[in-house]
Amino acid sequence: MRVLLQRIREGWVETDTGRTERAGLGLLALAGFHRDDTADVLEPMARKLIELRVFDDGQGKMNLPLAAVGGHLMVVPQFTLYADCRRGRRPDFFQALAPGPAAELFGRFVAACRALTSPVTAGTFGAAMRVHLINDGPVTLLLDSRDLG
Repeated sequence: MRVLLQRIREGWVETDTGRTERAGLGLLALAGFHRDDTADVLEPMARKLIELRVFDDGQGKMNLPLAAVGGHLMVVPQFTLYADCRRGRRPDFFQALAPGPAAELFGRFVAACRALTSPVTAGTFGAAMRVHLINDGPVTLLLDSRDLG
């Protein structure tokens, strides 16, 4: 599993059927699943991103986690995190988990995040989405479940 994590000032997700709740200060987590991923990666990844100290403390040092700033978490499915662009001009998505199992893991990942923090909003799996955000910092980090210990 990969998560592209961005610290945001605000954000929301639009689809043709509506829009998520507007988030204030917090994190946007673009989440993608590898074809070999299982549910075992969900809770450790949720805990990692929620406890990651990426918000500034009183001295301007990134030292505070999401809860310490009363932050919001937006989770958006993003299978393109497993794109392979090494050959040709068109990305290959062979490493990405198939849509059915990925949708299930995404739903379970959102639930794991909600069990650890609040508020959490989520994009719609399989929908064409327009993600709106104001990146803060900017701070953008790539987390990979293979690197969690």
